[in-house]
Amino acid sequence: MNLTDYNGNIIRLTEERLAHIKEHPEMVIHTEKINETLSSPDIVVKSRTDEKVRLCSRYYENLSIGNKYLCIVVKYKEADAFIVTAYFTDSIKKGDVIWRK
Repeated sequence: MNLTDYNGNIIRLTEERLAHIKEHPEMVIHTEKINETLSSPDIVVKSRTDEKVRLCSRYYENLSIGNKYLCIVVKYKEADAFIVTAYFTDSIKKGDVIWRK
């Protein structure tokens, strides 16, 4: 499946990666938030361990697990971009801010 990020780039989400994401029980009922977070994040941070990876985060309130950020991990290669994983977290990961809402 192809999604679009906050900059209009096409981002791939493969069935294999989606299955991996759904291994996190809290993600199963919130997969629709992946596209929303990717296209309209609150903040995008460059990974501290891989300069080709961006962490797109958006804050959600009143989830079944409380108030959390959804973090979408996207790898941008020269002619390709794809989602590596997605997970809920209590805080925005550290790194250089690439974009902010």
